Amino acid sequence: MKSDKIILGIDPGTKITGYALISVRSNKVDIIQYGVIKLDKYKDHHLRLKKIQDRIKEIVTEYMPDEMAIEAQFYGKNVQAMLKLGRAQGVAIAACLEKDIPVVEYAPKKVKQSITGNGNASKEQVAEMIIREMKIQTKEDFYLDSTDAIAVAMCHHYQKGINQRSSKSWAKFAEENKDRIKGS
Repeated sequence: MKSDKIILGIDPGTKITGYALISVRSNKVDIIQYGVIKLDKYKDHHLRLKKIQDRIKEIVTEYMPDEMAIEAQFYGKNVQAMLKLGRAQGVAIAACLEKDIPVVEYAPKKVKQSITGNGNASKEQVAEMIIREMKIQTKEDFYLDSTDAIAVAMCHHYQKGINQRSSKSWAKFAEENKDRIKGS
């Protein structure tokens, strides 16, 4: 059964980068694959970036996602950490753009809001909602970064769905309530 769409979600990081692939079929969502790219054993930052880019390229080649959603940088006090995170995000984006895969960025608060209803939710709260909603059986190597990546992909799906549903719903509402809408 072919998916309507495959979405790659990325939670970029310089020590651990989370990734997830979800399949959307008639608004039913299934997880295809999820995991993390562990980078803390590499001391050289440039080597970490290469490992991120290489693994994302492998994932893209194997699963051929239709779109990629990535968590945008958050602004913090540590400028060096932000720059390193931005580079990690950049190589992941470049790996997808190389294959002409459209990329959309979502602010961390937007992702949390779409999953938990609270833009200030903790990583643990996001993970709990993802595990419950997607009926994931946790395993020993299950990291918060992989649930964050699933959350980014789900956020992207919800944003597309909301936009599509809203216009259809409004059109249907307007049609059913012509007498109640001024100017009709």
